[in-house]
Amino acid sequence: MDFKSLHGRITGRGIPKVVLSHGFGTDQDAWSDLRPWLDERFQVFSFDLPGCGPQGELTYDFERYGNIYGYADGLIELLDGEGITECIYVGHSMSAMIGAAASIGRPDLFSRMFMIGASPRYINEPGYFGGFDQADLNGLFDEMAANYQAWVAGFAPIVVGGQDEKTISEFSRTLFQMRPDIALHTSRTIFTSDMRSAATRVAVPVHLIQTANDVAVPPAVGEWLSAQIKNATLDIIDASGHLPHMTAPQAVLRILEKHLQAELS
Repeated sequence: MDFKSLHGRITGRGIPKVVLSHGFGTDQDAWSDLRPWLDERFQVFSFDLPGCGPQGELTYDFERYGNIYGYADGLIELLDGEGITECIYVGHSMSAMIGAAASIGRPDLFSRMFMIGASPRYINEPGYFGGFDQADLNGLFDEMAANYQAWVAGFAPIVVGGQDEKTISEFSRTLFQMRPDIALHTSRTIFTSDMRSAATRVAVPVHLIQTANDVAVPPAVGEWLSAQIKNATLDIIDASGHLPHMTAPQAVLRILEKHLQAELS
């Protein structure tokens, strides 16, 4: 991944570096409500994931991004290319597992990680509850392929949760910004991945953030991650939806501030 081609943005004035990596269906504008607070304290880097943002199709490689490790390799390339030798990484949804995989190969790049709405495995298996059966996902993929616009219209409100029309509108906008075949391919990569073995190998400190009611990531997933990652904390926000950095930004900022006391002192 190349910072410039991914519309990389650098703001802020602090010395510690924060890297923001968004989740499926959004772009770096998803961090708008957190950015002013971060800019006052850190140097902040953000970018659009391949396939996302304006002209996202120009940055997408169907072969490379057929698995999470392809994204992780790209993240390492991006950090090295920007001369970032250590950062606080904030990853939402799929980017949480991208960061996890990257940290295994290059733990030196990450002083700590915040994972918002993270899931290493979405499919239910004996002894593990990910929230979805394979039949559920097959139906989702079929709906995306049949009529992407109709799928977005139904998917966005469910993922946002509640009646936050502003966030529903913004999430719909960025979903429509994705080329439908890329969105389908990305969703298959995410929902069929199994990153559980990688998650258990993460050695850097991890702070998990979830909402109490997330249609994509049930509470059991956060509990599993907090138990399996050696240096992990888990904060549950009393809110609904998969996008708390957009729908409940003040709650997310309180958690960031709580865990970043050493960097802020």
